[in-house]
Amino acid sequence: MTSIHTRKLQLETRLADLESRLVGIEAELDSHQTQDWEELATEREGDEVLEGMGVSGQLEIRQIKAALQRISAGEYGFCAKCGAEIGDERLDVLPYTPFCRNCAA
Repeated sequence: MTSIHTRKLQLETRLADLESRLVGIEAELDSHQTQDWEELATEREGDEVLEGMGVSGQLEIRQIKAALQRISAGEYGFCAKCGAEIGDERLDVLPYTPFCRNCAA
């Protein structure tokens, strides 16, 4: 059984990594200033991929912050829908999940 303290550290580490990665994505998106149409088209395709990564990163950041709030409130590890305890196996895979396996289905 993983302790709440360990889960909190995992979540905080992942949060810092995601926030750092988003800063890098924003810098990369801001750096494209080419005037060549062919290069611009290629950069735009890459930008779409980066933007997608940024959106998914922002979603995960919101989920992690919500999980950290549940830890502070003493509600972490319990399903937000039915109140059942969320299994360690599920939290190992999705440490920020607010739902047990049954309610998530």
